[in-house]
Amino acid sequence: MEWFEGIIMGLIQGLTEFLPVSSSGHLMIGREILGIQMPDDEAFLSFEIIVHAATVLATIVVFRKQIWDLLCGLFQFRYNDQTDYILKIGVSMVPVFVVGMFFKDAVKALFDGLLVVGCALLLTSVLLYLSDVLGRKSADKEASAHRGGISYLQAFVVGLAQAVAVIPGLSRSGSTISTGLLCGVKRDVMAQFSFLMVLVPILGEAFLDLLDGGFAQSAQAIGMPALVLGFVSAFLSGLFACKVMIDLVKRASLKWFALYCAIIGAGILAYCFFA
Repeated sequence: MEWFEGIIMGLIQGLTEFLPVSSSGHLMIGREILGIQMPDDEAFLSFEIIVHAATVLATIVVFRKQIWDLLCGLFQFRYNDQTDYILKIGVSMVPVFVVGMFFKDAVKALFDGLLVVGCALLLTSVLLYLSDVLGRKSADKEASAHRGGISYLQAFVVGLAQAVAVIPGLSRSGSTISTGLLCGVKRDVMAQFSFLMVLVPILGEAFLDLLDGGFAQSAQAIGMPALVLGFVSAFLSGLFACKVMIDLVKRASLKWFALYCAIIGAGILAYCFFA
């Protein structure tokens, strides 16, 4: 991978991670358009983990006050609002932990072509449209009285959505936010919860990749300049996209993102079948 390709791929990751359009799907599309040659899919997945870690660090910067408040409450060593919120994040991580532990090879196989991406983007489009139409009504009815604006059951269901969203093209933020809205969680609550619940899984995956030598292999196969510049590019663009997405989820209609995903998904399927 050339250094400028690393920058472009980092930008793609940073700008799409927090928008409900699937960053992993767009990375695969970017790889195809740029004609990036990888020695194997393992190297590409390692690159994806690295740029995902960059956007997670961007999330930590944006939500630093909320994270600090949660940590301060946790180390009071008593059950309070902060402890309750952290436990709910823990509950939401259980499904993706199971997928990561027992279905990792099956997930890797999904990164073999664009057909899965096209189908998953169409599914993302449907989810976004339904959540925009039905989510407001659900939230109004629920008027959540739960601590933190979300219940343990809602957190687990959102976690299931995150686990399914390991499929490339199925947006993680889109799936979790849409599922939360359909379950009756308010928009502002769901936006923050969606971004915070991914911190530990992504950083944990990056750490494991580093321990088992995946990073070293990727650096050799892809090139250190592309990896470093991809990381920096994803982090900086992620800072911008995270702030924008928070505002969009609170105020804007998700139908426009649904339309975008439908157009891109249909275009990819047309490319797969007719190109």
